[in-house]
This record gives sequence, C-alpha cells and structure tokens, in this order.
Amino acid sequence: MQTGKVILFNPRSAGAKHRIPNSILQVAASIHGQVPYVFVDGNLEPDPEEVIDAYLATGEYAVLALTCMPGPQLRQAIPITKHMKARYPELVVIWGGYFATNQYKTVMDSGWVDYIIHGPGDHAFPTLLEAVKAGSDVSSIQNLIYKKEGQVIRNPAAQLPDMDALPALPYDYLSSFYDMHRYLGRTFLGKRTIAYHSSFGCPFTCSFCAVVPIYKARWKGMSAERIHRDVMHLKKTYGADAIEFHDNNFFVSEARTVRFAELIASEGMQWWGEGRIDTLHKYSDESLQKIRDAGCKMIFFGAETGNDEVLKRMDKGGTQTGQQIKDFAARLKRIGIVPEYSFVLGLPAETEVEVLKQIDEDIAFIREIKEINPEAEIIIYTYSPVPTEGSDLFKEVSEAGFQFPQHLEDWLSPSWENFDLRRNPLTPWLTRAAVDRIRNFETVLNGYHPTASDFRIRGWKKTVMRMASGWRYHSGIYEQPLEVKLLQKIWKYRRPEKEGFYAE
Repeated sequence: MQTGKVILFNPRSAGAKHRIPNSILQVAASIHGQVPYVFVDGNLEPDPEEVIDAYLATGEYAVLALTCMPGPQLRQAIPITKHMKARYPELVVIWGGYFATNQYKTVMDSGWVDYIIHGPGDHAFPTLLEAVKAGSDVSSIQNLIYKKEGQVIRNPAAQLPDMDALPALPYDYLSSFYDMHRYLGRTFLGKRTIAYHSSFGCPFTCSFCAVVPIYKARWKGMSAERIHRDVMHLKKTYGADAIEFHDNNFFVSEARTVRFAELIASEGMQWWGEGRIDTLHKYSDESLQKIRDAGCKMIFFGAETGNDEVLKRMDKGGTQTGQQIKDFAARLKRIGIVPEYSFVLGLPAETEVEVLKQIDEDIAFIREIKEINPEAEIIIYTYSPVPTEGSDLFKEVSEAGFQFPQHLEDWLSPSWENFDLRRNPLTPWLTRAAVDRIRNFETVLNGYHPTASDFRIRGWKKTVMRMASGWRYHSGIYEQPLEVKLLQKIWKYRRPEKEGFYAE
C-alpha cells in the first residue's frame, strides 16, 4: 500500500435512494481518525464508477471496500469491482455484507476480490488494513475470508462486540460528501425518515433466512439510551421526524424496547421495525401499548405460513403456530399497531399437485388474516433457498436439483436478481402454473387491499383499484388480472418488499 487511503463504496440499492448508508458508516466508524477515507454512495452518484476511478487515478488510494446485499446492489458491485481491479491490479478489494458472506466461494473465485469480512467488521476491518499495509499474516484475523495457495480460507467468527462501546457513526463526516437531508426521505411514517440499525444478528435459526449463516443464532443490541441519543442527534441536527429500524430483529428484548419507548415517547416520532410473532406475543399488553403510544406505527413479522408442519420445516423456533399468527393479528388490532405479515410460498414438494395445494392453503390463510385484521399488511415472497449449513430444508432443495450460480457475473442476470428479492424462485419444483397462481393472487390482493405505506394510492385511486379487483377477490377468480395490473402500472404502485417506503 502507498498512503493507505480507503474508498468506502455503497452500491445502489432499490428503494434506498433516501436511506442513510449505515453499512459503510459502521465500517467508517472503525477507522475514523486513524485511516484517511472517502465515501462513494451509489444511490446518490450518477456514475459511481467514474468517481471511484477518479480517486484511484490520483495514486493516493489503495483500498476499495464495499458492502453488498443480494439483488440490485450487485448491478454496481460486480462490474465496478471487475473494472477497477483490471485497471489497478495492485488495488486491494474488500467485500462485506450478506451476499459476500453467503456466496463467499463464488466471490473469491472471481479473482477480483482479495478479502471478505464475514459478519461485523468493527475489529476485522482496521486490523486487516494494518496487516495489508505491513504485509503481515492475516490468519489470526477473525471474521476474515481470503485465499491462500489457491484455497479459500474462512477464519473463525469473532464474538459480537459490545455495541455501546463502539464509536459513534461519523454522520458529520458523511455530510461533507453528501447533503444529509437527501437521506431523510418522505415515507408513510414521516416527511424526514431516517434508517437506523441498533443491533447485530438474530437469536433464531429460520432455515430460509440469509442472516442465519452469518450470526448463527447470536444477537447483541445497543442499549435504549444509546439508541435514543443517536436518534436525538439526527432529529436535532437534520430534522428527522420518523425512524425505520433495519435490525434483523429489533424486538428481541422487551425491557430494551419498552425503555426506548419511554425515552422517545415525548418526541413525536413515528417508527417501524422488524420482530418475531412468538416473541412479541409474549409482551404484556402494557408493553405493547407503551410502544404504540411512543409512535410505533407498524411492525414487520415473518408469518411465513399458517401450516404448523411447514413452520417446523422452516425452523421457526418451534413456538410459532398458525393459531398464534391469527391471535396476534387480532391482538395488534386491539392495541392499534399495524402488523406487516410476510408469507413465503412455494416450498419444495414431491409433486406439482402438492405444491399447488400448499399455495392454495396459504392463500386461504392470508384471506383469513385480512378478515381478522383488515389493516394487516401482507407481503408475499416465493421461497428462495439460502446456503444454511445443517438445514434439512436446504439439504432437501439441493437434492431436488437446485444450485446457485458458479460464476460471480452470472448473478447479474435479471432472473437471479429477482431470485434474491424472492420474486422469481428458479427452483425446480415450482412450475409456471404455481408461480402464476402466487403472482396473480398477489396482484388481486394488492388491488383490493393496497398497502398503507404507498401514500400516493389514496382517495379515488384507491376506490377505483378496489372496485376493479373486488369481484376477483370475493369470487376467488385470480387468473390473468390484467385490468388490475394496468392500474398498478399506471399509478406506479409501490411494493415495499422491493422498493421500501420512500417516495421518489
């Protein structure tokens, strides 16, 4: 390395134009004040490759580091990495994030990536930079993946850090590159919504979740006081009035959640987060009411299915049941918090008849949830395998003939991008008829019950859409809902699972 300067790159992600790039901010905090670095945000730069190339052309920058989620971020991450490595062979390229961790062999075999940080990089990243600069051995650096003598080496995982002991995120330094107000977008929660992470990991082992191979049922969160302090800084400095908590599981600790609710209650901020039904169902009514009164408007839950046997196959902790899903929807209706339930349809089965039967059962269950709580939001995914070691479900799908791409650039195809968004499964047991059944029902459901998070579909637009789809919804005739699709296309119906909550 020459000067050791670092480029921290956040590739463009669908629905994230107005989202604070917490991933690279977390990495930046680990080297702030120690190693010179710059930010490049693909969500805000018209041509991030040109910006990165300009930095590298100065000869002052020796490291390109990026974090990457599966799906749309790969559109920039893969070609930019390839091109920069070709133009600057001595460049050290470091990847992190869910995609690199779960597909680490494919990433390392590309020849364009030198190191992968799997899991938190708060200690691994600065330690790696020191080792690379000194030309020293990296075999003792935890959370590191690299190649040695042609073999991919995955070092052991580190203990999750004490999050309260981690340095503050360098928001003020980010503001020297980009106007922070561009990161506070309008959503159904508020006019200036911030994105925030308050914890690492999740204590559960759902067999379809990309978090599981990384954290292996580990979770650690900031204290309520630390969260409140950061949120207040963003409110007072940049005018934030709403929060999206992007934790894998914000609500693990009832005591932490309630304490945060008590601290934030008087601030007039609305917020959203992700949690588990079986966890929050154990919360007292008093706790849930405190959360609601403190501005919690909606909570995302993985309901997955109403079939108890399928829930067991998914490793949903052994405690979530179809009846519990229904009971909790009714309970949140009484409390006044909107449950955002996601369902995963299209799990493997021996015959097409069995696949279609399970899809129809899930559709009937979703309709039942809407009867119990009409305000419940419904998100529908198709099952996308995750390489979870020891998972019976992943073993089952592998034996059925499913396999991931063997070359990194293959992930750039539209079909694999949709796979990562759980839209196009590319699984051998799902026929076109099965996929059409899922997608057609989803179209009719979204027409008759438009998401509340799309604040553009209001008034007469909502009335027209409900009228167009109502006869289909009530009759159960979902085939070829072309008139509903046309309205959704004309009005640019926003799908929160793909595009987030933000307005353009």
